[in-house]
Amino acid sequence: MKFKTNKEKGNSGLGMAIAYFSTNGYVVSISLNDTQDYDLIIEKDGKLKTVQVKSTGCKTKNGVYQVSLKSCGGTKGKTYKTVIDTKVDLLFVLNEEAEMYLIPIDKLSNKTSLNLCEKYQEYLIKIK
Repeated sequence: MKFKTNKEKGNSGLGMAIAYFSTNGYVVSISLNDTQDYDLIIEKDGKLKTVQVKSTGCKTKNGVYQVSLKSCGGTKGKTYKTVIDTKVDLLFVLNEEAEMYLIPIDKLSNKTSLNLCEKYQEYLIKIK
């Protein structure tokens, strides 16, 4: 899958996250706007968790996918928050090879970007 635009990239990530959680027994709630830190709320066995969804088609010079952890906006594209500074529980990441990762926020240490290297392979979602 190739992302043609940032909008397509975002929509693909959100769609795949909803599909993943829905098919794995979670109740998925979608927010009505984008002013909160999370994209989804998931519930299973009476436990609620918030999820930030990110997608990437960007690779480092070493061929490792890299995902931006910051949110930018306004006319100058100024960074207004990073995932690590939020109260979100989980980070769901989709790359162009349709690989999905589900990473607890407390496992992140970088503020601006994350390389999906060997360190994060334990969070790679394996579809059975």
